Amino acid sequence: MTRPRLALFDCDGTLVDSQANICLAAIEAFDLAGLTPPPASAIRRIVGLSLVEAMRVLAPAEPEDMHRRLAADYKAAFFRLRTEGAMEPEPLFEGIAALLDRLAADGWLMGVATGKSDRGLARVLAEHGLSHHFVTLQTADRHPSKPDPSMVLAAMAETGVAAGDVAMIGDTSFDMAMGKAAGAFPVGVAWGYHDVHELVKAGAAVVADEVSDLPRLLARP
Repeated sequence: MTRPRLALFDCDGTLVDSQANICLAAIEAFDLAGLTPPPASAIRRIVGLSLVEAMRVLAPAEPEDMHRRLAADYKAAFFRLRTEGAMEPEPLFEGIAALLDRLAADGWLMGVATGKSDRGLARVLAEHGLSHHFVTLQTADRHPSKPDPSMVLAAMAETGVAAGDVAMIGDTSFDMAMGKAAGAFPVGVAWGYHDVHELVKAGAAVVADEVSDLPRLLARP
């Protein structure tokens, strides 16, 4: 019998391009707190972290209560912008839909490990008609921030797939370090928010330059 294999995907920067909306919400949160918003380049670098941890990185000189306030204001800003129709589209990266169809046909189990909330992830997957592909969904609502391996370990427990048969696919050094810490196969993608050299430094075993590279890179012995 063939052993089950699990392809565990990050969401923002790996499946969908959501940087415009993340930057909008972060800037509004800093404005509400009376703080100078960080540049978009800095905001993109924290994509994937849980919100409080992201605010610690973006505002290291501020106290913990401010980090929590910024995180709450970010969530409120994101919700308001979406309900008012002010959000940009969050498109799938080109080739993702076909990739998921191919992996499913090849017998892969698939899951998501993301810094998004349950609600945010469910919305994105529903908008793109992808929910049926994923058998395990791990979010910031139930886990410590990446790069803690908790999300990957929970996905392994839910699916019964051993670490050696799990690929953690993501665009940031946080994803690579998380996958490595869980004993999974860390697979970086070059179309997201961290540079390739950062992915490799954080533990990426391989890096896909294009979505079409992933089936070949995942088909390892």
